[in-house]
Amino acid sequence: MLEDLVVGSGLVALTVLIHTVGLILVAAATPPLARWLGFHNHGVGRTLVMTGTVLGILGILTLEVWSWAIAYVLLKVTLDLTDALYLSSAMFSTLGYGEIRIAPAWRLLTALEGINGFLMIGWSTAFLVAAATRHGPFRQGEHF
Repeated sequence: MLEDLVVGSGLVALTVLIHTVGLILVAAATPPLARWLGFHNHGVGRTLVMTGTVLGILGILTLEVWSWAIAYVLLKVTLDLTDALYLSSAMFSTLGYGEIRIAPAWRLLTALEGINGFLMIGWSTAFLVAAATRHGPFRQGEHF
């Protein structure tokens, strides 16, 4: 159990670091790129900016899922990388797992990934709402 908590805490810290740096990069790149492409002046362009923002967030979340999956492989929680990616995707998205059997010793670790995913997805949602009102097609006071 202690190993689960130590490994899980380290992976949570890693994903928070990935998420922070990733969102800073997305936030820094979006406005200048939108202006350079001329997207900030019309609704279609702002919608494309939002599409890019969503894809950036998806890339960040994917990197985080892969981090957990690689840890599962290294710890031999799963048989192979394919199972590790499936398990990590299911846990990170809080869907849960059913087809993959894991040793009871690792249940706490997978539960921590579920909590971590819930927090990172929530953080991404908050970022996306802020981006939608700041750079996207929605305006505060007009749509909210």
